[in-house]
Amino acid sequence: MQQQQSHDATPVTAVRVRSLFFASYRDLVGAEEIEIELPAGSTVAELVAIVRARPGADALPDAPVVAVNHEYVPAETVLRDGDEVAFIPPVAGG
Repeated sequence: MQQQQSHDATPVTAVRVRSLFFASYRDLVGAEEIEIELPAGSTVAELVAIVRARPGADALPDAPVVAVNHEYVPAETVLRDGDEVAFIPPVAGG
């Protein structure tokens, strides 16, 4: 018996992520939230570079703490369509 192959799968060429900015990062970026489209296979580091290219956002660290879908992740994490990416500024305690 021959198996049928599905032709429903359309290759993903781009992903859209929801980027959230808090406290000082919100002030630098000038927005609480930005939806950004990236090429499929893009990483957190590539997203950071795109955000840092925005006017005023170049003051963001090269490697800020980032959470994807509520989990802290390293810069080499590949992003998927619909991910929520939170940029977490350093917190001072006292």
